[in-house]
Amino acid sequence: MSVIGEKITFFRNSLPSGVKLAAVSKFKPLEAIMEAYEAGQRVFAENRPLEFADKARQLPDDIEWHFIGHLQTNKVKNVVPYAALIQSIDSEHLLKAVNDCAAKLGKVQDILLEVFVATETTKQGLSREEALDIASRITEYPYVRLRGVMAMASFTDDMDQVRREFENAASIAAAVAAAASIWKPEISMGMTSDYQVAVECGSTMVRIGTAIFGGR
Repeated sequence: MSVIGEKITFFRNSLPSGVKLAAVSKFKPLEAIMEAYEAGQRVFAENRPLEFADKARQLPDDIEWHFIGHLQTNKVKNVVPYAALIQSIDSEHLLKAVNDCAAKLGKVQDILLEVFVATETTKQGLSREEALDIASRITEYPYVRLRGVMAMASFTDDMDQVRREFENAASIAAAVAAAASIWKPEISMGMTSDYQVAVECGSTMVRIGTAIFGGR
């Protein structure tokens, strides 16, 4: 088995039951993704619309593609045809664009609301109030299916701060689920540097790139 395959096996065996692994394959060649695929991985995440669409067209049909990057409305058309899940809905303007694109395709698009819990102003995301407002009116958008929230913690070595931010995200997820009548919300949080804390705080999906594929 390849090194990438061994790492996929490690994460699949070590993550608790009920926590999914999304392998973040951005900037990685098709060959690297196929090594992970051959080890049994089926969920892959990308953050650039054109690269996302290109890989989705070339790789096996049973891959579950997640889009995790900031998405501009003029690039929605590159993502919706291929996405099993768009994790990064960070505005109602984007939500409407995704809903409208899905309607044209006759598709109901699964989404997560990206919520802002970090201290860095460079990160995107909805406030708690904005997320709850959208969740309470999600039926206005019949071509999307709200499944939960996605969050990124601050980039810091202070794991106590990271834990507080993830706990906040989990709290928002619970409130969003109540507002939108979601029985079991998806909570996508945790990356290579902080996924263990995220899992302890209730993450149901971790997004791991570097620890599987190496750095850029």
